This record gives sequence, structure tokens and C-alpha cells, in this order.
Amino acid sequence: MGRLNVNNINPHVVEAKYAVRGELAVKSEEFRAKIRKGEAKDLPFDQVISANIGNPQQLDQKPITFFRQVLSLLENPLLLEHEDVLVDKLGYKTDVIERAKWLLSQVGSVGAYSASAGVPAIKESIAKFLEKRDGFAADPAHIYLSAGASSGVNTLLHILCAAPNSGILVPIPQYPLYTASLSVLNATCVPYYLDEASNWGTSLETIKESYQKAKSEGTDVRAIVIINPGNPTGASLSEADIRSVIEFAQQEQLVIMADEVYQTNVFKGSFHSFREILLKLQKEAPGKFEGVELASLHSISKGMVGECGHRGGYFELINFDAEVEAQIYKFVSITLCAPVIGQCLVELMVNPPKAGEPSFELYDREYSAIFNGLKERAFALYEAFKDMEGVECGEPQGSMYLFPTIRVPAKAAAAAEKEGRGADDFYCMRMLEATGVCVVPGSGFGQKEGSLHFRTTFLAPGTEWVGSIKKFHKEFMDEFR
Repeated sequence: MGRLNVNNINPHVVEAKYAVRGELAVKSEEFRAKIRKGEAKDLPFDQVISANIGNPQQLDQKPITFFRQVLSLLENPLLLEHEDVLVDKLGYKTDVIERAKWLLSQVGSVGAYSASAGVPAIKESIAKFLEKRDGFAADPAHIYLSAGASSGVNTLLHILCAAPNSGILVPIPQYPLYTASLSVLNATCVPYYLDEASNWGTSLETIKESYQKAKSEGTDVRAIVIINPGNPTGASLSEADIRSVIEFAQQEQLVIMADEVYQTNVFKGSFHSFREILLKLQKEAPGKFEGVELASLHSISKGMVGECGHRGGYFELINFDAEVEAQIYKFVSITLCAPVIGQCLVELMVNPPKAGEPSFELYDREYSAIFNGLKERAFALYEAFKDMEGVECGEPQGSMYLFPTIRVPAKAAAAAEKEGRGADDFYCMRMLEATGVCVVPGSGFGQKEGSLHFRTTFLAPGTEWVGSIKKFHKEFMDEFR
């Protein structure tokens, strides 16, 4: 017997749940391995569609050429000794070479550590991007590069959660990073439900009710998490919604954590950053909002970049106490620095080729093709769900996901209970076994009592797999009618 067993390791890790890589994902990988080994004759499908996780390049989203060409030179600077070959034989544009040389002049080598908060020149590029996006200047001193947005979330929650009664308002349904991280930190999740009837909008009244209830139970509610555009819902917040959240945070002295990693994936309306609206409010009402602490996060993992394996992201702090920020700097220093190649990709994301530059035409064509493909598949899924008995889904607004409601027959619920599963989990497992399409039960994100959902990405190429979901659903409903 070894020293460790599941009963004597950290119980908070055991308690944490992370459904997007849970049982269904494990089983889908088993199916994928069988297909790869040619041992899948007993399976009713010949491919696995991993619609359970926002992993664009696993699902055939192609890397942006400009980004990868620059990275190739950063990883192998010797190539720069043969610029004629790069340009004449390999199709590299001169601005690719110029960007790689500039980044190398700033980082030295992507194999070396950077400053703990990130390469100063890359932080300056992010600050310029923020100013252009929001119309307000940004200070690079308050920008921190991270290993994807998840690492930034982890840093911020470690700083915020001082005791078991430290509470964080988290939207439900939500990306399980937040609930899992709070479990590991032995802190308190304070759920507030999004309004499905209003396209998963944020209801200030619901937030207030959750806040007051938690406060009355002795929870020290310290922050509110907003995911905009939403995961798993895809909802995109209006400026009015954002204003109301900031005003509430100001009244109750709450830190705002704005997870904005899907900001380029907006199909309906426009993206408004929390940073933009907070700085507008500060201008409109001098002095009133100066104390509102905002941490906003972005990442190279989503959008049209889709470079999640390179682990790059950043967060920016506004109005944080200098001594607190010093502790945040110390915390990120413990892990030395974010991956430097990921930091370079962040720079490319926030400072892509511009109109008139040699790489712009191809960049713009690739970027637009990815965006239009995502939108096309989102609406193909949406139309399919409209045709499926007992399924309701709001029109796609943004991000990479749809989160439809499903209603299953009583016999299906009974069969699920017999297997010790929730009805949504049972439905998703049957879908995987019948079609090879892996989705995530709504219970993995949180859902109102008595409701059932599942989350699917629309990243997989083509729309044939959408037809297989429709066929499965009809057969499922007929079987358990």
C-alpha cells in the first residue's frame, strides 16, 4: 500500500468537479482510441466529435498563418539568416520577418524566463490595444501576462479568498473553472442564476437576492464574476446590463472579475468591455466609481486565434490597492512567468497585421473565414434544435457554445435514475454512444432545479454531425415515449 489514497489527499481537490473533461470526455477518448487502432467495428460511428470543450484546433480550425510564421522564426532564429529563402521560396512576408526580429529584440530568447508580470514591450502592446478598443489609455504597469485566462482566474481567486466564508458571486450556468477553483480554495461560491427567458441575460434583481441571502448567512461576499460573452450560454451583455452590474459593485464594494475571452465571438449586437463602461462612468460621475476594483481577462485560446495549447493570456487591474497589487505580483512570481511563446502570441493577437501591410490580406481572409464558419455552424445547430421535439434554444449571440433546454420523457428519467445518473447526463451519454458526438450535461455548469440542458460547441467542421444529433434525438424520444 502506498502512502496516499483518495481518503487522505486534499479533500477539496476530491470535492471539485470539472464536467467538461469528466466521464463523457474520458469515454469519448476511449472511442477515439478504438477508431485509431481499427478496433471500432462495433461502434455505430466512425469518428468522435469533441463538442464538449472549446478546443478549436483539435476540431480542425486552422492556425492564422501570420501568427505561426512569426512563431517559427522566434523558435528558430537561425532562419532569419536566410531571409531570401523565407520570402522567395516559403512565402513569408516582410512584415513577418520584421515582427519576429522586433519580438526577439524584446525577449532575447523564447527559451528564457521573462519578467514575472510579462515582457514589458508586450505589456505596452496590450495597453495600446486596450486604448484603441475602449477609447481610454491603459497603464502597462497594471497588466499581467498569464498562462491563459485560467491562470489569471486562479491568481485572482487566490488573492480574493482569505477564509472559508469568503464568497464569490458566480453566474449559473457557468464555466466550471470557477466552482472547481473555489472548491479547491475551500471558499464559498455564491450562485446567481442567469435569465434563460431573456436569452440568458444578467438580472440585477437576481444578483441582489443572491448577495443578500449569502450575506445574511454570514458569507463575506467579496467579488462578482461576469463571463461576457457567456460560457456556456453564449449571451452577450448590453451596455445597460454592464452599467447596472458596475453600479451594484460600487454600492456593495465588490471586486468585478470580467472574463472576456470570447470578446471577438459576437454574432448579435456589439461587445462592450467592463473596462470601457467603468471608465465612462468614472468620467460621467467624477469620484463615484474611483474605488471600483476591476480585473478583466483575455486569452489567445478562443476567438479566431484558437491557440489554446500555447497557453497565453493576460489580465488588467484597475483601482486595486498598491499593496494588494504587490501581493498579486508576488503570487505570479512564484510560478516565475507565463510561457514566453504564449506571451508573444498575445502580442500578435492584440497587434495583428493592419490594412496596407503585406500580411493583411491573407490574415483578414483567414480571420473572416473562421468567424463566418463559426457563425454558420452556430445557426445550423440552432435551426436543428428548433426542429427537435422538446428542445428549446435561444438564437446564437456569441462565444462558441449553445446551451439548449431539453425535455425528456418520464421513462427516460426513470431509466437514468436506475443507472444512478441525472436525466441530462443519461441523455448525453446515450448521444455519445449512438453518434460519437461528445457534449456536456447542463448539470456540469449548474442549472435551475427541474430543468435539463446540455452544452455543445459549434467548432467541429461541417454540419453532418448536426444531422446525426437530430436522428439520435428522434430515436431517443421514440424509445422512451
